[in-house]
Amino acid sequence: MKITRAMELIAASRIVKAQARVAANQPYARKMEEVIRNVAAASGGVPHPLLDPREIRTVGVVVVTSDRGLAGAYNTSIIRMAETRLIELKRATSDYRLYVVGKKAQSYFRYRGYQIERAFLGVTDTPGYGDARAVANVVMNDYAEEAIDSVEVFTTRFLSALTQQPARIALLPITPPEEGSASVGYEFEPNAEAILGRLLPRYVEGSMFGILLDASASEHAARRRAMKAATENADELTRILTRQANQARQAEITTEISEIVGGAEALTHG
Repeated sequence: MKITRAMELIAASRIVKAQARVAANQPYARKMEEVIRNVAAASGGVPHPLLDPREIRTVGVVVVTSDRGLAGAYNTSIIRMAETRLIELKRATSDYRLYVVGKKAQSYFRYRGYQIERAFLGVTDTPGYGDARAVANVVMNDYAEEAIDSVEVFTTRFLSALTQQPARIALLPITPPEEGSASVGYEFEPNAEAILGRLLPRYVEGSMFGILLDASASEHAARRRAMKAATENADELTRILTRQANQARQAEITTEISEIVGGAEALTHG
C-alpha cells in the first residue's frame, strides 16, 4: 500500500507538468494550422507529396503506448484498437507497416508475430520535440519513398485528468485545415510553394509532438487512477484482515478462558 501510494503521488505530480506542456504546445499548433491554411490558399492548390492523396496499397500504422505498466487499461485500449485495424487491413488484402512507440506495444506485437518496422523506446514518459521529429521523419521518409501510402496514428487524447480517449488520427497525407472566417495576407519570399515545402514537414513534426504530449499526460493520469484504486484496495484488505485477525484472537481467548474455567470446575468438584 505504501508503494502504490507513493506511485500515485508521483503520477499526480507528473500530470501537472504534462498538462502544462500540453497547454504550452496548443498556441504553436493553432498558429501553425493558421499559417498552413493561409499559405495553402495563397499557393493556389500547388501539389506537394505530403498533401496529395494516392491509391492506398500500404498503410503505415503508428501505435503509441507507454514504456512502463501499472497504468490500468491505458495500453490495452490502444493496442486493441490498433490490432483491430491491422486485422481489417489483412481481411481487405491491404499491406501495412507497423511502427511502435513504447515497450508495451513492442512486446505485445512482437509476441504475437507481427513484423515491427521500427520501434521508439524511452519516449513517452517525458517526450521532447526531438523524439517527435525522429518518429515523424521515419514515416515521412517512408511516405516519400512510397513504401507507405498513408499514416494512421493510434494514441490517447488527453481531455482532462479524469477523461482520456483512445483515438485514431490520420497523419498522412496532410489534410489542410479548413478555411477560417478570417484570412491573413502574407508576402512570400521566395514564393508560396517553397514556403509550403518547408512548413509541411514542420507541421507533421508538430502534430506528432502534440500526439506524444497527449499520450504522456494520458499515461500519467491513467497510472494515478490505477495506483489510487490499488491503494484503496490495499487499505480495504488491511481492514478486512485486521477484523478477521481480531475475531480469531477473540475466539482463541474465549476458548482459553472456557478451558481454564472448565479445568477449575473439574478441580473443585474433584
